[in-house]
Amino acid sequence: MAFRDEAVVPALECRGLSKQYGAGRVVLARLDFTLGPGEFVAIMGDSGVGKSTLLNLIAGLDSADSGDVIIDGSPVAQLDDNAATRLRRQKLGFVFQAFHVLPHLTLAQNVALPLLLNELPTAGALDMLAAVGLGGRGDDFPRQLSGGELQRVAIARALVHRPKLILADEPTGNLDPDTAHEVLSLFRTQSKATGAATIMVTHSEAAAAVADRILILSDGGLHASPAKHALSADPFSRDTPARSADNAR
Repeated sequence: MAFRDEAVVPALECRGLSKQYGAGRVVLARLDFTLGPGEFVAIMGDSGVGKSTLLNLIAGLDSADSGDVIIDGSPVAQLDDNAATRLRRQKLGFVFQAFHVLPHLTLAQNVALPLLLNELPTAGALDMLAAVGLGGRGDDFPRQLSGGELQRVAIARALVHRPKLILADEPTGNLDPDTAHEVLSLFRTQSKATGAATIMVTHSEAAAAVADRILILSDGGLHASPAKHALSADPFSRDTPARSADNAR
């Protein structure tokens, strides 16, 4: 699965990525995957097939037994610990199912964290909150927000420093279908606006429908979904049957 324009540096390349646990339990076997700049890809598959393991390997939270992870042209395995930490801070953004918004910080302070870590001006935090529909609420605390609003804060935090790559793990898993629909629409719009490439792991066909392409992870590797190879004209239409597949709150 190659990124076709060789003049453009892919946001992510996985080359021959392999990982096993315990006594020969192979989770990933020589997996190859390339993600282009600004591309939004959904990865689906059965439980236990290795979706979260793949995200952990890309994020540097786990190490592969063999193969390479290359982020924006930088082979992660060749970096020392300090350089790898800088790469994660500068190049990656994360969106989780459980939001992971810090309760003792205001919304503006939560969103500003990646800017502080990268020694960037924090004024952009308020602009990013406005972009996700939370303008004027920078001084509020997470306890004042609904689940959908908390995920908007998490999206703002993931995008505020304009990373090359966003990793999203079941971002709508804790949301009701209508809220999930709104959050996913915003997530796609804002990731495209900032130019971030996105990998979203999900069990939800409705969530996957927003992606440019859907890949299925199985024992045989990553393969294009036979049901959908490209974004439909209106993936957010309320007539889309798969919308109802999102988990209820």
